[in-house]
Amino acid sequence: MTGTLYLCATPIGNLEDITFRVLRTLKEVDLIAAEDTRNSIKLLNHFDIKTPMTSYHEYNKIEKAYQLVAKLKEGQNIALITDAGTPGISDPGEDLVRICYEEGVPVTSLPGAAACITALTMSGRATRRFAFEAFLPREKKERVQVLKELEQETRTIILYEAPHHLKKTLEELKEHLGNRPMTICRELTKKHEEKLQMTIEEALLYYEETDPRGEYVLVLAGKPLEEIQKEQQQEWEALTLEEHMAIYENQGVARKEAMKLVAKDRGTTKREIYQALLES
Repeated sequence: MTGTLYLCATPIGNLEDITFRVLRTLKEVDLIAAEDTRNSIKLLNHFDIKTPMTSYHEYNKIEKAYQLVAKLKEGQNIALITDAGTPGISDPGEDLVRICYEEGVPVTSLPGAAACITALTMSGRATRRFAFEAFLPREKKERVQVLKELEQETRTIILYEAPHHLKKTLEELKEHLGNRPMTICRELTKKHEEKLQMTIEEALLYYEETDPRGEYVLVLAGKPLEEIQKEQQQEWEALTLEEHMAIYENQGVARKEAMKLVAKDRGTTKREIYQALLES
C-alpha cells in the first residue's frame, strides 16, 4: 500500500504550540523531511523523537520530491516539517504536495501554528477578507508588479519580512500604497512578542531610531472601497458626457440604458444626464 505524506505544523516560537497529534505522528512515521535538519533536530530532541530525518529545501525541492514520492509508493509514511509553522505556506512544501497529487500519493495536513494567521488575528485589522503575499519578490521587476497590484487591494494585506529588509520594504509600501494604517507583529509567540499599530509613515520614523530585530509580519489595511469608488467617479467625470455615453453605445448598449449606466458611474440621476445631453 502507498504511504501517506503528513504535513505537520510545528511551533513558530513557543514550543508549547504543537499538537498531540503532530507529536504522535512525528514518532510513528518512517521518515521526517525537514527544511533545515540542524534546526529541526532541536525540536525533535526536545520532545525525545528519534525518527530519522532527511533534508527537503528550496534548493533540492524537485529532485528530492521524487525521491520522497518513491519512498511513499513503497509504503513508507513521511512527515514534512518546515523551520517554523505550517508546511506548504511560503516554502517548498507546496511542490512536494503537488507532485504527490500527480503521482497518486495521499496527502493530509495536521493543523497548527501559522505566522500569517497568528498575526492577522491579533492585529486589530479586518479579518473577514485578506490577501497573503508572504515575502515580496526580490527580483525588482516582479516586486514592482506585485506592489502595483496591491495598490488597489481592498482586503487586509499580510506580508512577511526579514529585519534587514524591513526599512526598504516600508519605503516601497509608502510609495505604492500611501500612508496606510498597519500593525507590525514581531517575534510571534516568543518572550519579546510585539504588536505595533501605526501608519506606514509612523513606522518609518520609528525604525529610524529603532533597529529592526527578529522576524516580522506586516498586516496592512486594505484600500477603502469609498476611496476606490471616488477615484473611479473622478475618472468618469474627466470625460465629456458624449465620450462617456460612447463607451457604452459602442458596446451595443441602447441609448436609454447607456444614460442609466452613465448616471450610475457619475453618482447622479438619469434625468440629469438626459437634460445635460439636451443642453450640450
